[in-house]
Amino acid sequence: MAFLPDEARSLPPPPLLNKCSAWLGLAGWVAALLDNAFNRRPVLRAGVHRQLLFTTVGWFVGYYLAKRTEYVHAKLDRELFEYIRHHPEDFKTAEKKRIGELLEDFIPIR
Repeated sequence: MAFLPDEARSLPPPPLLNKCSAWLGLAGWVAALLDNAFNRRPVLRAGVHRQLLFTTVGWFVGYYLAKRTEYVHAKLDRELFEYIRHHPEDFKTAEKKRIGELLEDFIPIR
């Protein structure tokens, strides 16, 4: 199975700024900072190009993970709604009750 099948193209794309992209972008930047620290280089000033690269790769991976997540959830929703449509006897709607039927009569205590 491909990471994103062709039927995932019919879904709207996720926003560029989403939680998954932001977290993995931050994780990529922290990974670059830790690489600098472990190799005894100045943490923030050395390898700025590497920091940008790791952040960009993390953002890209996060975007496609969000896209895959939306596809998996849409596929599951489609299967569940199809099941509900084929088995309506299992999913009967209860008749609505009025508020007067739900509440008990009020009797004040003196």
